[in-house]
Amino acid sequence: MKHPEPINNQIKLNPKKYIVSKTDPKGIIEYGNDYFVEISGYTEPELIGKPHSIIRHPDMPKVVFKMMWDRINEAKNIIAVVKNLAKDGSYYWVVTEFEPKIDPITNKIISHTAYRKAAPQKAIDIMEPIYAKLLEIEQEGGMEASEKYLRGFFEEKQITYDEFIDDLVGNKGLFKIFFTAMKKIFS
Repeated sequence: MKHPEPINNQIKLNPKKYIVSKTDPKGIIEYGNDYFVEISGYTEPELIGKPHSIIRHPDMPKVVFKMMWDRINEAKNIIAVVKNLAKDGSYYWVVTEFEPKIDPITNKIISHTAYRKAAPQKAIDIMEPIYAKLLEIEQEGGMEASEKYLRGFFEEKQITYDEFIDDLVGNKGLFKIFFTAMKKIFS
């Protein structure tokens, strides 16, 4: 699968709309709502059956996705600020929260649903240099080196990843209500 060449064009998301996608446990897209299709620039048939990494922007460090997959594969929630890549090479920033669906008989994860909203500009401004630093470290020392750096970053601040992101994106009040409502609608 060939990714588009990134261009310096940010798609500004409507703060009143949400993006929803559902994947199988391996990250293959099974569903995308109309706004996901619209913003990504792909048609629904181009998305369904493809790895969700089809929208992965090269500015995103691999360690972020490793951390996300580690958590969601344990059926634990994680909120992340992510820069995604549209089909035309444009980019858009989102705050993503995941919800696994677990088979009640086997107790195994059968799908993941991701709920996304426009990322606050403050979150983008703070995460861009962090991601650039992680990418630089990954290029020099690999993903393990960037993971160690990230752990040290949070240890130095004496804060957990979740606390850092919750504070950054304002995960309280209306923001938290939004994600709770989306989970109820799509569960």
